Amino acid sequence: MVRTRYFISFLFLVVSFNIDAQSIKRIDNSVISTSVLDNKIMHLKNAGNVHGLTIAIVTKDSVLFQKAYGSRNLKDKQELKTSHNFYAASLSKPLFAFIVMKLVDAEKIDLDKPLVEYLDNPLYSYEFAQSYEGFKDLETDKRYEKITARMCLSHITGFPNWRYITKSGIDMENPLEIELEPGTFYSYSGEGIQLLQFVVEQITKTNLEQLAEKYVFKPFKMDMTSFLWQKRFDMNYAVGHYKKRKTLKRIKRNQEYAAGSMDTTPEDYTKFIQVMLAQKGLSETTYEEFFKPQIRIESKQQFGKNRLIKTTENSDIELSYALGFGTYKTPFGKAVFKEGHIKGWEHYTVFYPSQDLGIIIMSNSSNAESIFKELLEVAMGDTWMPWYWENFMPYDK
Repeated sequence: MVRTRYFISFLFLVVSFNIDAQSIKRIDNSVISTSVLDNKIMHLKNAGNVHGLTIAIVTKDSVLFQKAYGSRNLKDKQELKTSHNFYAASLSKPLFAFIVMKLVDAEKIDLDKPLVEYLDNPLYSYEFAQSYEGFKDLETDKRYEKITARMCLSHITGFPNWRYITKSGIDMENPLEIELEPGTFYSYSGEGIQLLQFVVEQITKTNLEQLAEKYVFKPFKMDMTSFLWQKRFDMNYAVGHYKKRKTLKRIKRNQEYAAGSMDTTPEDYTKFIQVMLAQKGLSETTYEEFFKPQIRIESKQQFGKNRLIKTTENSDIELSYALGFGTYKTPFGKAVFKEGHIKGWEHYTVFYPSQDLGIIIMSNSSNAESIFKELLEVAMGDTWMPWYWENFMPYDK
C-alpha cells in the first residue's frame, strides 16, 4: 500500500515536471505550452510570408524554447537552422555597449568625460579611408566637443543615423552635421556609435574585434560571432530574403563597425542575452547604469519622417533609452529591448530582468517585422511593446 502510494506520488511528480518542462510562464504569469507556441509561430510565419525565422525563449540559465522555421536559402531550397550564421545588423550595438561598460568598470573610460579629451589630436584632423567616415566636417561646429560616451550609447549626440541618408536618397559625399544640440533629444545614430568606437580604439590601442574577443566572444563561448567575416562562416551562413522570393548575396565584411558589421548565429546571440539576464561580467553598479533609462523618448517614430516629431503617445510605458538598449515599462517590470534591421534581415530581442525571461527573434526576411507585435503577445504575454514607434506594422493592417 505504501509502495503503491509512493509510486502514484512519484508518477504525479514526473507528469507535473514534464508538463511544466513543456510550458513557458509568460511575464503576466499566464502559461503557454511549447506545442501551442510552435503552432502559433508557424501560423504567423505563413500569414506574414516570412521566409526564414528563428525564435529563442530563455532564462538566465536555461533555453526554454529554440527553433528555426523556413529557409536558409529559398532559391536553393535549404532549410534554416538556429546554428546558421546571420547578419546581426544593429544587434551589434548592445554588444559594443557591453564592451564599453567593461572599460567603465576598469576605469579606462568615463561615461561623462567629453570624448575629445581622450584624443591626442583634434577630432577633425584624423584621416579615414572612406569619404563617408571621419569627422573633418565638424571642424567649425564646436558642439562636437560636448559629446560623451553616455550620449553615444543613448543616442543623444545630435548626429543623424547616417550622414549619407538624405531626404532625396543616398549621397555618400554628404557631410556629417550635428542636427540637434547634444544631450537634449533621442535620435538614433550609427554615427554616434562609430565615433565612440574610434575613441575606444584610441584609448585601448586595440581594435574592436580584439576587444570583442577578449570581453565577449571567448568568455561567453560565442564561437560563431565576429565583427569581421571569418573563413569558418563560409559553409554555414544563411542569406537574406526580400519581397516574395528574392535572395540577397551575403556581404563578407573586412572592416569592423560597432554599429553593424557583426555576424552571429541565433544560438550565439541567445548566449549574450542570457548573460544580460544573469548580469555576468560587470559589477552590480555598472549593470544598474547599463540598463537605467538615460533619456525619455519623445519621437513619434524611431526612423523616417516622424523621427523628429514630438509626441506623448509612449509616456504611459515610459519609453526610454538606456546604454545600448531601449527600455519601456510593463505592469510586470521593465522591458529591455533592441532591434536590428537592414534589407533582408529583421531582428528583435527583449528581456525582462525582474521576470528572468527573454526572447530573441532573428529573421533572414524583410517581412518579419510584420509579425513581431503578435509574436511578443503570444510568446511573452507582452502587449506594451511600442510597435508603432518601431514601425513594426502588422501584416494584417
